Amino acid sequence: MTRDPLTEEFLRYLTNERNASPRTLKAYRHALTSFRTENQTPWKKCAADDFRNYLFAVMKRGHARSYVRLQFSALRTFYQFLTARKRLRRNPVREVQLPKIEKKLPLVLTRKQVDELLTAPTREPKSRSAPSWMPLRDVAIMELFYSSGLRLSELAALDVADVDPYTESVRVFGKGRKERVCPVGLPALEAIQKYRAAANVHAGALFINKARRRMSVRSVWLVLKRYVRLTSIPISMSPHKLRHSFATHMLDRGADLRSV
Repeated sequence: MTRDPLTEEFLRYLTNERNASPRTLKAYRHALTSFRTENQTPWKKCAADDFRNYLFAVMKRGHARSYVRLQFSALRTFYQFLTARKRLRRNPVREVQLPKIEKKLPLVLTRKQVDELLTAPTREPKSRSAPSWMPLRDVAIMELFYSSGLRLSELAALDVADVDPYTESVRVFGKGRKERVCPVGLPALEAIQKYRAAANVHAGALFINKARRRMSVRSVWLVLKRYVRLTSIPISMSPHKLRHSFATHMLDRGADLRSV
């Protein structure tokens, strides 16, 4: 495809007067070329519907929202340039609004998938180098994470003294060192007790590694990821999705939305 004179003039303007980066120039050139590939109407004769139809076509192909916004931004800036330089009397892109793109609802694990994940440590073959209490620790981590909805950073920072089995709660220091108390389910408390008894953990960090030091946030996340691979969960797992599943299941059981 031969280079379009108006496009080249626009890109020179971005380079010389707007000091645009090479990345921006490449992205804008690609956006304008992509439009011209699908619509050969001269720039000066394009109407608002031409741009609407193009943006809808881009959306239907499943491109990311950021990509669609970039296409729109390039066309809008290009036509602002053309009207400012008196190449056009009217800017048809001004009549175009970026189509609303439906956000996908967050995926939530089913109860069956959660049960499969929580029991995964007991099904995994035991490693000879790992302490015998490690599967119990991993069960306790996942039970507590699911039961309380704590952030991974909050869970890793827990001390033994933060867990109160009598009030069925844990004391958490969140963002800004703000203290709060979170209710915890009985299965999580029982799992913690079994792990502590087996690992002989009575004070200090609640969750420890093989060297008996506090687990890092990354280590806790790697535990979760390892067991996800042992399940039939077909979706890409993240801490946020697990926490969202926890909140959804609590609401299903009748919990107060404000407390969740």
